Amino acid sequence: MSEDSPASAPTKTWLVLRSGPLAGTRYLLQEGVLKIGRAADNDIIVSGQQSATASIYHLEITSDGGRYRVRDVGSTNGTFVDGEQISDAELHPPSVIRLGTNGPEFAVTTEYLETSELDRTLVIPAGIQIPTTPSEREAGKPAAGGHDGLLFEAVRRARRARAEGRGDQTLMLMRDVLSHALRRNSSRFRLTIWFLVVALVGTSAFSFWKLSALRREKLTIDARIRQIEIKLEQDETPQEAERLISELSTYQDEARSLERNVLYRYAVRQQQNFITNEIRAIMAEFGAETYSVPPEFEQGVLKYIEKYRGPDRPLMEKALNQGVGRLTEMRAMLEAEKLPPDLAYIPLVESALAPKQVSAAGAAGPWQLTSATARALGLRVDGGVDERLDLHKSTRAGCRYLRNLILDFGSGSSVMLALAAYNLGPTRVKQAVMKVVEDPIKQRNFWYLYRARALPAETREYVPKVFSAIIIGRNPARFGF
Repeated sequence: MSEDSPASAPTKTWLVLRSGPLAGTRYLLQEGVLKIGRAADNDIIVSGQQSATASIYHLEITSDGGRYRVRDVGSTNGTFVDGEQISDAELHPPSVIRLGTNGPEFAVTTEYLETSELDRTLVIPAGIQIPTTPSEREAGKPAAGGHDGLLFEAVRRARRARAEGRGDQTLMLMRDVLSHALRRNSSRFRLTIWFLVVALVGTSAFSFWKLSALRREKLTIDARIRQIEIKLEQDETPQEAERLISELSTYQDEARSLERNVLYRYAVRQQQNFITNEIRAIMAEFGAETYSVPPEFEQGVLKYIEKYRGPDRPLMEKALNQGVGRLTEMRAMLEAEKLPPDLAYIPLVESALAPKQVSAAGAAGPWQLTSATARALGLRVDGGVDERLDLHKSTRAGCRYLRNLILDFGSGSSVMLALAAYNLGPTRVKQAVMKVVEDPIKQRNFWYLYRARALPAETREYVPKVFSAIIIGRNPARFGF
């Protein structure tokens, strides 16, 4: 507590959101536990673009007698206090908590209620009168009419609230006194009030009409997008596929424009299922956002999730339980290389994190690198030593390989193309796409290539498979692991 704030002054400690469209929102830290995460039963729910790095249950803040501690509850992307990753730490204003390396931030701040704030002179609107009562005059109290009476009443009630431990209600009590005075003098303001009511009704009616129009337009566009996506799943000619993708792009641009409308953004909530939201969160992390996720891609993700929960459950269970330490190490190494940490689930798909796994094609280790690729990345592979089997060395090599693939393919969806190339090889991916389109921009757009079926079937299966592993890895309890 600072020297300027007396020990007797009541205090409140707040958690203030510092990022996103709702920056400045305050949450009072009360005795007990406050939970933060994406799930609906958290005390503070992280949603929208802010949720990309937040886990379903990310962290807890415990308040006990004016002392505060923050604890990470096994989040995927970690919890940071003043830039340092923590598992459990004490909070002191003005600490800053961040969910993940680039996630939403909350500042811890303490508010002191000074006596001077309660005695501050109020500016009273002209014409407000509070009638004088004989009992007040007889008791020697200030006259309850005019500014003096109003000020006396407001300060008296505020001081009484502070004495009862309700010092945070000062402004509310002041407003209540003003409201009382206005009601007593409503005849002076009746015309103004009616004017405001009419204006409010008119504004509400216009807003309702505008929202209804936006919803109808959005539903029409979404229905048309679904129709086009369904057609693209059929074996259309390259010319017809090109026309449909161009039309789809136009509709997606229109839908994004609608969503940027302030009225729509704050009044209409998108109704999407959990898997769709998770796919979008991963795509945001990878920089491969698309308004519409192809139904075939989403069905592929669902198919592999069910496979991991069914026939391949032992592999997934072993990887998530026994390999949790290896996953944590690989995520940290990827993050240190400025790569998406969720790419650590590639080895889970490739080898189920078995360090000595060797494929029929001769690929080995958790990252399933061939001998030629491993040597090109600086690993030793000979009769005496095979560094592909070393988790740390092979992960560093995997980071170099992924970085090279991302830089090689460039563009906004380069991480997605890097996934495709990791499975198929960069040369074969380039050969496949150059047979279909000559536009260099489209050749680097994963979603265009996916919809145009330019990528081989094996790769079209591989990318959703990685997504399914990431979704399960980020939400193991939801899928029974």
